[in-house]
Amino acid sequence: MQAIARPLARIAPKHVRYAGSLSVWSAVPAGPPDPILGVTEAFKADKDPRKINLGVGAYRDENGKPYVLNAVKQAEEILVAQNPDKEYLPITGLPEFTQAAAKLAYGAESSPLNTNAIAVTQSISGTGALRIGGAFLGRFYPEAKTIYIPNPSWGNHTPIFRDSGLEVKQYRYFDKKTVGLDFEGLKEDLKNMPEKSIVLLHACAHNPTGVDPTPEQWKEISDIVKEKKLFPFFDMAYQGFASGSTSHDAFAVRHFVAEGHQIALAQSFAKNMGLYGERVGAFSLVTADPEERARVESQLKIVIRPMYSNPPLHGARIASTILRNKDLYGLWETEVKHMAGRIIDMRNRLHDNLVHLNTPGDWKHITRQIGMFSFTGLTQPQTRALAEKAHIYMTADGRISMAGLNDHNIDYFSESVSKAVKGDL
Repeated sequence: MQAIARPLARIAPKHVRYAGSLSVWSAVPAGPPDPILGVTEAFKADKDPRKINLGVGAYRDENGKPYVLNAVKQAEEILVAQNPDKEYLPITGLPEFTQAAAKLAYGAESSPLNTNAIAVTQSISGTGALRIGGAFLGRFYPEAKTIYIPNPSWGNHTPIFRDSGLEVKQYRYFDKKTVGLDFEGLKEDLKNMPEKSIVLLHACAHNPTGVDPTPEQWKEISDIVKEKKLFPFFDMAYQGFASGSTSHDAFAVRHFVAEGHQIALAQSFAKNMGLYGERVGAFSLVTADPEERARVESQLKIVIRPMYSNPPLHGARIASTILRNKDLYGLWETEVKHMAGRIIDMRNRLHDNLVHLNTPGDWKHITRQIGMFSFTGLTQPQTRALAEKAHIYMTADGRISMAGLNDHNIDYFSESVSKAVKGDL
């Protein structure tokens, strides 16, 4: 069939023909700015030499610089000498890494670990672990598809689980009056949840408050979870980084498992190994036996395959080398303890400074909290004044990253906070 020729003069150039027509994406609204990103952008634009960024959730050394662990450097040297390939990993990741990660979390004496009843997969850091877990629960958890998260919780928890197809609700956690744990409210809300609901628990170093239950309180929480037949999903992003002890920080996870709970667990190696950009994590589930574990892992593969096929290789090799090499493991534990210890020192310095400056209020919560973050109790007008007048940047709710404080800026920060609280800034 012969095409009908059209007069050339009537055919407009493409740029003319599409001018004035609506783009396919013209109705897409602008998304809200990320609050942490906004803090970082404001900090970068500030030219004052005294400026401090306390919004970033990454460790900084005594000079405010990013810190690459010596254990990581030595592990990379070992890997370079081995001249490894760059082939794809299996869908569930590097087996040596996932086995070592599970042992780190559950403990060498864990019964499910030693009976091969833990289904585990490598993930794209802690975020990826949570997303895999949410998708798996959304597809296979036989009860209500509702997950309860603490109020407040990490800002990404809600969108992760909503995008996984779960309904997200909250339970009481933080007491603004005491700037501590609302333990009675937490217990009451757990008891009032529908049976067999999913409950998200921060294993240690609660983000964003830095407020953790004590071991005795964890035991009470475990009893209530068991009584209500709730399904516990632990997010453990700071093992070792919170207290300096990997065993201490894993207490809740190990206690729940020892008490017979079938838990889900998300792990991250961003903070405790400083592998932020390597995206190293793991997701695991406690199952009844090896046969059930095999079935669960087969479905985890089906969940993961259309998400990203398989996980990154290099970071898993680094973490695996550290966890499986006795000398490197010892060095890593020393470095983790140092990082945690420096943050604890900053907490003590900040508390003592604020008290010495006769700052109104009770500041004991600064030292009672643990981990990278602290809910200071500062109000939005106070945080705004600190940014505008003292060049100190944090989120509007008063959360600060303790890792951003050091010997060079702790006194200036303390003095500025004291003035802001007094209204003298």
